[in-house]
Amino acid sequence: MGTPRFTEGTGLRQLSTARREALYGSATTRRIEQQAAATLPHHALMAHAGLAVARLAQALQPHARCIWVACGPGNNGGDGLVAAARLHAWAQARGGAPRVVVTHAAQDEARLPADARQALAAARSAGVAFASEPPADWDLAIDALLGIGPVRPFEGALARWLTVLRQSSGAVLCVDLPSGLDADTGTLAPLDGVAALAPGPRHTLSLLTLKPGLFTAAGRDAAGSVWFDELGTTPDPDVPVTAWLEAQPHATAPTNARPHASHKGSYGDVVVIGGQGIAVRGAGMTGAAVLAARAALHAGAGRVFVGLLEDGTPSDTHWDPVCPELMFRRPELLLERDVLGSSSVVCGCGGGAAVAALLPRVLSGAGTLVLDADALNAIAADAALQTLLGHRHGRGATTVLTPHPLEAARLLGCETAAVMADRLRAAHTLAERFGVLCVLKGSGTVLAAPGEVPRINPTGNAALATAGTGDVLAGMVGSALARPGISSGGVMARVAAAVFQHGWLADHWNDGPAPGLSASRLAARVWPLD
Repeated sequence: MGTPRFTEGTGLRQLSTARREALYGSATTRRIEQQAAATLPHHALMAHAGLAVARLAQALQPHARCIWVACGPGNNGGDGLVAAARLHAWAQARGGAPRVVVTHAAQDEARLPADARQALAAARSAGVAFASEPPADWDLAIDALLGIGPVRPFEGALARWLTVLRQSSGAVLCVDLPSGLDADTGTLAPLDGVAALAPGPRHTLSLLTLKPGLFTAAGRDAAGSVWFDELGTTPDPDVPVTAWLEAQPHATAPTNARPHASHKGSYGDVVVIGGQGIAVRGAGMTGAAVLAARAALHAGAGRVFVGLLEDGTPSDTHWDPVCPELMFRRPELLLERDVLGSSSVVCGCGGGAAVAALLPRVLSGAGTLVLDADALNAIAADAALQTLLGHRHGRGATTVLTPHPLEAARLLGCETAAVMADRLRAAHTLAERFGVLCVLKGSGTVLAAPGEVPRINPTGNAALATAGTGDVLAGMVGSALARPGISSGGVMARVAAAVFQHGWLADHWNDGPAPGLSASRLAARVWPLD
């Protein structure tokens, strides 16, 4: 690993979904930090960090009367102490407001890191107020308790102060990471008596590098709005990136960029197989396949065929009055090898128990295949189907899995908690095991493929936590891959664009007067993935 470059003039900025960002894990971040510190004067890196924290705190709460700075016993606490000293000095220059109060969790000051010890001495010398407990009323709290190091047991003052921070509905600014958040996985260490984070304005200023854990699992809720200051350093190009935070700078509104001379064949066919009829075991899931098909149509596919797994009676679904463009076929017609081989196949949405019998032909014949829902459950329960899935990669076929965490756990043979404990690892394992592109859904959807740096999607919210939105995503992904001539290197980008738009629509659902988000309304808002 080369030496990071120090660049004057770089600085604080809020993240945007229009800019792709490199994410670095905790081990790489420590190496970058050590090498950056070695090129700078003593204490310079912490001084830069503390100044950035102070500037953001002032910008977030310019009229604050009291700012509480909760400092821990490491360098993260040292950053907080430098920020407190800066804020105090600025307050004194303005006549005394805001009042800055520091609580410091160090039990033995002699064991503090050298930079943190220097920051503590400087804060005291500057006249910053220290207290044994947080002030009764504050306008902004700065969480500088814990950084990227191993999460220590929450005991004593540290536990009390972290409880206040997590339960408060007031504004909180976290230094580098929310205390207790794993920088690599986004898991949040539990705290006795605190079931969930209180709603309220939360901000995180990530320093030196951006960490994957801020953007997936519990990280998005804990971090809130993420800001970044690289502290003037730029990692060398040979430093391995842990993951990419996805961006789509031009994908926030529909375009009309299709060539005049194009036709429906230019945009490919999507075949949707799923939608178990109610006559099969009394459990009807026809809507799931129809939702996927509608989404595929709106996402730009030239033609969309639907093969519902019904019982072949006159009461079977023959057309969709909302989208009469959809073409319904008996599944056996869509399972012909020339149809499977020339289409982007979406299989499993609402497939129920009926889909398992069709999977051998689908896995063997489809050139491009998106597997969702009950197709994934059937594969997880059948070693022979897993073997067929694995063989697809060897013959150059494109396969995308779109599991939610429970479906991923079934495929991996583990508990859901194990998937959620390290979403990046789970997605990577599925991708490598089966030779597929895995889209692990959830907060901070992870995209992983063999031999590629994973991506984390920054869009989406809990409005998508309703039945059918996953089927919409599967249809969008199928449509993204339907266009003829997509290279193997372009698959990840096309799928990432579909995932991004799916979440972006939820994020901007209420930009104007609109009914609540449902899967059918979501499918209707999808625009072509051109």
